Amino acid sequence: MNRILKMPEHDIMVVNTGPILAIKAALGDLRIFQMYSQVLVPLEVAAEIEHGGSDNFAVKEFLAASWIQKIEKETDISIYLRNVLDIGEAAVIQTALNRCGTKVCIDEACGRRIARLHNLKVTGSIGVLLRALREGYEFSMEDALYRMRERGVWLSDQVIAFALREVKPKCIH
Repeated sequence: MNRILKMPEHDIMVVNTGPILAIKAALGDLRIFQMYSQVLVPLEVAAEIEHGGSDNFAVKEFLAASWIQKIEKETDISIYLRNVLDIGEAAVIQTALNRCGTKVCIDEACGRRIARLHNLKVTGSIGVLLRALREGYEFSMEDALYRMRERGVWLSDQVIAFALREVKPKCIH
């Protein structure tokens, strides 16, 4: 994956487990997250990733990603968030709420909806991939989507169609 060097936007993003695993599946590594000025991962999310599942998928890349700031303290999550979301999504949203102006990266619909209800900016793994292409990273979106699905990342037909539509050259009439 080649990249045109460009200064990262001055934005902070708090990332959930799903997008980290999806980006690793799509591109083979996590370097794409370097386009953000700061990437935060709550302790609760880091624990999910480091647990690694049956095959330790993405653990090595996550631990090696020095540009990802792994928060070392448990998140003091509101009772509301704790009751409506899983611990990782709740920690991501609470971390973003505690740091004004941060964006969240969540793929699950319920977590995205709750984040928007809290007036947070929301993106997901597809949004990260689309931004990377706009910023000069070179990879095939079609191949990335295929690898995500092969790894078991659930993508609806609408999301796939949207992503492919966004990367096709626009016709000028």
